[in-house]
Amino acid sequence: PSSGVKYDVMRFDCYACSPRSTVNWHTTQLFTDRYNAEIEREARRFNVDPALVRAVIHAESAFNPQAISPKGAQGLMQLMPPTASDLGVTNAMDTSQNIYGGVKYLSWMLERFNGDTRLATAAYNAGPGAVQRYGGIPPFAETQAYTERVAILHQRYRQLN
Repeated sequence: PSSGVKYDVMRFDCYACSPRSTVNWHTTQLFTDRYNAEIEREARRFNVDPALVRAVIHAESAFNPQAISPKGAQGLMQLMPPTASDLGVTNAMDTSQNIYGGVKYLSWMLERFNGDTRLATAAYNAGPGAVQRYGGIPPFAETQAYTERVAILHQRYRQLN
């Protein structure tokens, strides 16, 4: 940005994806005060539980809008550039656009897997093709860890509402 502000770009793989993570997902601090307006707006627009959106953002980037993964996934909801483009997102590092795109994609996954949150989040992580191929959560350690952790976070964020 030309505003002279220097952004630190965080490079890391999805926050909740490492099977070796030492985070206690049952007690780790929740992010309750960030991007609430955007999360509520897009959750309503796409008919997705806002607690699930928060859980996915938490799992993907730990609410860091500058997150970029080594594979090139961008922003809060870690959108891959081709996916972002399919979703009509022109700047995945813009938090509003990122949340719009991520929630829209999540809603597609929920629709595709008949509202099954675990399959939808597994598809968000590993791609819908993998979930289809394996007829369920794929046998990838990363995806299994991610799906489990998103489920824990989803439950915890729901209890706040």
